[in-house]
Amino acid sequence: MANQQRLVDHFCQLIRIDSESKNEKEIAETLSTQLKELGFDVKELAVPAEVSNGFNIYARLDGKLEESIVLSCHMDTVTPGIGIEPIIEDGIISSKGNTILGGDDKSGIAAIMEAVRQIQEQNLEHKTIELAFTVYEEGGLFGSLNYDMSHIQADKAIVLDSGGPIGTIITVAPGQQKLTVDITGKPAHAGLAPEEGINALTVAADAIMQMKLGRIDEETTSNIGIVQGGQATNIVMPELHLVAEARSLDDDKLSAQVAHMVEVFEHTAEKHGATINIESERSYDAYKIADEHPLVLSLSKAFLEQGFEPQTKPTGGGSDANNFNSKGLTTVNVSTGMAKVHTTEEFIAIKDMVAISDVLTTYLTTK
Repeated sequence: MANQQRLVDHFCQLIRIDSESKNEKEIAETLSTQLKELGFDVKELAVPAEVSNGFNIYARLDGKLEESIVLSCHMDTVTPGIGIEPIIEDGIISSKGNTILGGDDKSGIAAIMEAVRQIQEQNLEHKTIELAFTVYEEGGLFGSLNYDMSHIQADKAIVLDSGGPIGTIITVAPGQQKLTVDITGKPAHAGLAPEEGINALTVAADAIMQMKLGRIDEETTSNIGIVQGGQATNIVMPELHLVAEARSLDDDKLSAQVAHMVEVFEHTAEKHGATINIESERSYDAYKIADEHPLVLSLSKAFLEQGFEPQTKPTGGGSDANNFNSKGLTTVNVSTGMAKVHTTEEFIAIKDMVAISDVLTTYLTTK
């Protein structure tokens, strides 16, 4: 069983290291050193400077059991993630309330490393363990997108980056398409001659009123999240910048939703006499893994042995699992028990951290 105090102490050490997205240098260096101390062969994998001031990590610990597995977490956090101070009350770890906690995703890192410590202390035979710790997952999965897969030898992976009850296995996740839209109208004095202008905001509003947004169906969503424009109240708005997204568990539905959004924007701009530029970019692809896949079955067995009911589920969010699956590495995402992530109310139960660490120990030592 996991050493609870050591696990909590390590987790608290990690979350106190500031590592908002693109600023992972310190956490990456810390983990690189700690993994070497545990006997891992560690490689610090460079990423483009615009992605991070840190680096991705690949680490390998050879085992005597025939099988090998990649375990993966991201090292970055969302904002506000500077100066995190953990508070522990009644078995729950939270922040002071002015920052996120950082359990997303440092709870996974701490659980993995505690499982390794347990295996080594008990001198247990284990699978070959490959670790893939990534930068800049939040807001774009850029660390895994730029991950050098040439180092990875296993054919399957487990990402520890989900919430929900212990036993949750995410086997289905959506693809996401990003739309960047620039509408150009015509400026005019809003008080003297508004009819001579073309208001870019009016064009956008007209398009949005015609557009299917929000929950499209049980597999598909769409949203406009960024709107920027305007110079002054006395100028008919000449330019507007929007950023939108669509997600779906079904690639055909995703393509159809994106085509619908593009068509509505273009048709509406033409109707108003405005010009429009739309850039459509695939952020990540969907993945779906069968419940009968050997990875799902062996992971489910480890949950059952630790007294947890495995539950395969879809999710509406993306994770590094999306990119790893796209790169040919069969990957599921599992819960560490993290809750209310991306908010200052984020928390995690110590018992859940212990549980997922024990599940990993069981999985890694089962033939």
